[in-house]
Amino acid sequence: MLQNLLSGNPLLDFSGLPKFDQVQASHVTPAIDKLLGDGRALLQKLGTDRHPPTWDNFASRLEDLEERISRAWSQVSHMNAVVNSPELREAYNANLPKLTAFYADLSQDERLYAKFRELRASKAYASLNAAQRKIVENELRDFRLGGAELPQDKKARFKAIQEELSTLSAKFEENLLDTTNAYALFIDSADELRGVPPDALEAALEAAKEEGKSGWKITLHFPSYMPVLQYADNRGLRETLYRAYATRASEFGKPQWDNTPHIASILKLRREAAQLLGYANYAEVSLATKMAQAPAQVTDFLQTLAVRAKPFAERDMQELQAYAADQLGLKELQAWDIAYVSEKLREEKYAFSDQEVKQYFPETQVLHGLFKVTETIFGVHVRPSQAPVWHKDVSFYEIVDHDGKLVGQFYLDLYARNNKRGGAWMDEAITRRKTLQTLATPVAFLTCNFSASIGSKPAQFTHDEVITLF
Repeated sequence: MLQNLLSGNPLLDFSGLPKFDQVQASHVTPAIDKLLGDGRALLQKLGTDRHPPTWDNFASRLEDLEERISRAWSQVSHMNAVVNSPELREAYNANLPKLTAFYADLSQDERLYAKFRELRASKAYASLNAAQRKIVENELRDFRLGGAELPQDKKARFKAIQEELSTLSAKFEENLLDTTNAYALFIDSADELRGVPPDALEAALEAAKEEGKSGWKITLHFPSYMPVLQYADNRGLRETLYRAYATRASEFGKPQWDNTPHIASILKLRREAAQLLGYANYAEVSLATKMAQAPAQVTDFLQTLAVRAKPFAERDMQELQAYAADQLGLKELQAWDIAYVSEKLREEKYAFSDQEVKQYFPETQVLHGLFKVTETIFGVHVRPSQAPVWHKDVSFYEIVDHDGKLVGQFYLDLYARNNKRGGAWMDEAITRRKTLQTLATPVAFLTCNFSASIGSKPAQFTHDEVITLF
């Protein structure tokens, strides 16, 4: 039985692109157990090898191991974020602690840390290329940040913190997703939705029909939520939605989805972990891998920015308040009025409306423009391609140079939907890696949460959505 789960397991097939159309929740545990088992065996072998460490006999083999685990887990974590299901979530949560423990043990392995230090001090280090030297330097840094230099009792506590933090972070995201998915406001009167653009109304009408209900369904997914905040004349409706959105996964909702205690625990654990490593706070740990040298630099930058920006923000707010009172009869501007009043003022002052501008940004034109800019700046070509995907709305592209040589590939998942985490982000499916035998070109995930097309009409994007995509 186990052999069957391994032999045809798409998560263990590294011969090409991920087989997203074949991956199921039942594949996750056998694949991760196999990879981590092989990984621990290799770590033991590398740790006890008496030969002087070189790039080929040590560092590259560790890179190969981590790349295989990363490729398999990236598929699982990505699908958990964009096509979440009870089965996939259960498999993800069952294996997340295993991966956290594996990497915690790896980061604290004094034998491997010593070998990287030996490699760094060897004459062979000078013969490595820039990328290889950077990898070695990063590994040394990550061993220190992973607790390799801690005494044994503190190592155990540091590992326990890492495991708890990974579980808490996953739970935080789940609660936010579940709260967003669970909220629905059904409205039967068109008058209550006066001012909301036709395309948003049509999407809300279709959403209600899909559930066998009449009227319009408004949700907290951004393409549904934002048009109401920006255009609905019904102030009470704007307030209702704003409060629901602003209090997602909080103490004001279902107790099982309340992230308040998780936030407190995450902050407390991050501080404890930082102090175990000898840092004053978590901000110092975070900056250890970034350009800024100390939290004070970041704080100074933000404070300087605030001082310079505040007068302009205050001027804009005063203008909004005056317009709201004089033209709209809103004597006291509330948070749920800002987007609405801003849109009204923009239309009157500049004859500019986000809704009207959308007609100039159909998806086909936006993507053509994005790819044209990319091609012009980098001297490459972006063209449609084919690959197994996790949802019918996902498209796939490849990037080639002027000679037609493959440079990279990416998945494009543009639309909001239930069981998909909100926001916009990029992540990696396959890392670019050059070995003696092959060159693995990079493959990325590009994820957004825009309004989908309705019927045969192409999706139209707001100016902000175009900026987000670019």
